Amino acid sequence: VQLVESGGGLVQPGGSLRLSCAASGSFFSINAMAWYRQAPGKRRELVAVIFSVGNTNYADSVKGRFTISRDNAKNTVYLQMNSLKPEDTAVYYCAVDWFDYSSRLTRNWGQGTPVTVSS
Repeated sequence: VQLVESGGGLVQPGGSLRLSCAASGSFFSINAMAWYRQAPGKRRELVAVIFSVGNTNYADSVKGRFTISRDNAKNTVYLQMNSLKPEDTAVYYCAVDWFDYSSRLTRNWGQGTPVTVSS
């Protein structure tokens, strides 16, 4: 399973960005799809996750500002980021948990897309 991310970039504080992550390859089904981020000198942290039935969880730091969604027909997960702050600056990674045809669960990671919030 390959993951291709897009949508990162430079944005001013208060601005918005939309990240996308498309999964392709051979798999039976996709379970959870998530976004993580890693700022310089910090550990990678979970930003948001969406499960196959549509329920979501968010880090407290992004609640009310970020929205995760998925298009199951396109095997794509999105992260709409509004009211961005300088502390949101990080490399953002998508993660996809998928089942193969033997019901084994595997996680794949995207290559990462940088987001910089600065004036």
